[in-house]
Amino acid sequence: MRRPDALEVFDVVVIGAGPAGLSAACAASGAGDKVLLLEREARPGGILKQCIHDGFGLLRYGERLTGPEYAARHEEALAKTSALVSTLSFVTHMEREGELYALRYVSREGVTPVKARAIVLATGCRERSSRQIGVHGRHAAGVFTAGSAQYYTNVLGMLPTRRCVILGSGDIGLIMARRLTLEGAAVEGVYEAKPSPSGLKRNIAQCLEDFDIPLHLSTTVTRVMGDERLSAVEIADVDAGMQPIAGTERVVPCDALILSVGLIPENELAESIGVPLDVRTKGPIVDQRFETLLPNVFSCGNALHVNDLVDYVSESGEAAGLAAASSIHERRLIEVVADDTLLSLVPQRVDLASADHAVHFYFRASKELQNVRLVVRAGERVLLSKRYTALRPPEMERVAVDVRGLTETDRLIVSLEEEPR
Repeated sequence: MRRPDALEVFDVVVIGAGPAGLSAACAASGAGDKVLLLEREARPGGILKQCIHDGFGLLRYGERLTGPEYAARHEEALAKTSALVSTLSFVTHMEREGELYALRYVSREGVTPVKARAIVLATGCRERSSRQIGVHGRHAAGVFTAGSAQYYTNVLGMLPTRRCVILGSGDIGLIMARRLTLEGAAVEGVYEAKPSPSGLKRNIAQCLEDFDIPLHLSTTVTRVMGDERLSAVEIADVDAGMQPIAGTERVVPCDALILSVGLIPENELAESIGVPLDVRTKGPIVDQRFETLLPNVFSCGNALHVNDLVDYVSESGEAAGLAAASSIHERRLIEVVADDTLLSLVPQRVDLASADHAVHFYFRASKELQNVRLVVRAGERVLLSKRYTALRPPEMERVAVDVRGLTETDRLIVSLEEEPR
């Protein structure tokens, strides 16, 4: 691959070569645009490279693929395009210059400045650390995020623990409980501060129940023990406010604590150029084309909001890439407001200038609900009313809403309403 020339102008620069970035680059290049894809790791694929379990691609390909297999499909598609790919490349600066965006990135060749008409942010997400959740104790070795434990086990071929405690019931933690058990480690238990699991039901069944790994709800780790290496953790029950209850503490011997306590979209670059973020999703506010409130800056995948399925990540990347490749147009944005019954909702705006008859929305309920109806209103007009027998915060839902007939004076209100008994 040739190296981009200094100050070379691209139609679209995609930052991040996980499934979202790969899909965006393929879509934009396939539309005829001049595309540069930047990836800070040595190989494209993102987190999929270390996810050797199957279950990926059921929606997109109708097959059960492993993470590397799913990533390989995207890489093969990208190789058939004219997009330039620069790996081991880290973006250090972005700013707007008139109608273009100026970027600088550092690679093995040094610092390279380029310009772009449009930017697609596909920077993924990061894991919360022990310090972000208030676990006390010394900085002893043996505290891992679930993703780090997965990298050690699946990529480096090194078992990071012989006996561990897993804090948090997120999907990566559940999958690692199974993986470590298969490798001969003892998983003492999975501890979750919330009264209900944070992972998908299928992972609870396949990763914990099938391997007799106990799940302890309304329980958390309050302290780690050990000098050079972790030797035990202190466990305590929590109250309704998820605060430890005095007198319920007990010590669990272990040599590792694995954290699966949530993911945060990576948006430092977005913030550096003034892209407004949603306080609920921690990602940019976007319209249905995945364009942020900053013109010609798009966001997709887990940088936008944390997804359950990689298929949805690829879907948003493809849509963002196609939108970035389209001609510039005047936007006519209307606001979409989610009430407190929803944990998150994307998109948060609808662009009437480019809206088809149906706009797809992705949402999560704020708590476990049964027999509820999702209602989308524009004033007194009901655009959608859809019944759900059960909703859980860990499980994202997608709906299509007919937006024909809306005007710029409208505002959409989205809520979950209990069905009358």
